[in-house]
Amino acid sequence: MRNNSKPELRSMEESLPMLLLRAREAAMVKFRPLLRDHGLTEQQWRVLRVLATGKPLDAGELAERSTLLGPSLTRIIKSLERDGLVRRSLDPADQRRAVIALTQSGQDKYHQVSPNSEHLYQEIEQQFGAKNLKHLNQLLNQLVTDLEQGTIDVKR
Repeated sequence: MRNNSKPELRSMEESLPMLLLRAREAAMVKFRPLLRDHGLTEQQWRVLRVLATGKPLDAGELAERSTLLGPSLTRIIKSLERDGLVRRSLDPADQRRAVIALTQSGQDKYHQVSPNSEHLYQEIEQQFGAKNLKHLNQLLNQLVTDLEQGTIDVKR
């Protein structure tokens, strides 16, 4: 503690946001070349992955699931539409709502990239340890859940 009784700021090496960013960047260094080889950005791949897992989604749900901001998603969707990987259409259940889905080309692209992506995951798992990776995933998911649900009450 300083003399004025304010707590000292923890070091950058102990800063949770900085550690999470560094971990993300370290992981993405492994995945970027793969995505680049397939003509995709990280954000485009996130959109394709989300859409490959289910039914067409509206922009709000797609943005949330792919952790993208709305304006960024709009730009990414335009690019993916131009490349023929996604299509926008009216929701049959609600004609006021547009939904986004993979085209056949988008599904093909997903199936081209996903085995290579999974191979990289397996390499990371092999080197970091399956148990370590599983534990890290559990801890990160728990942290996200607790922060989102207010279980961890952070005062400003």
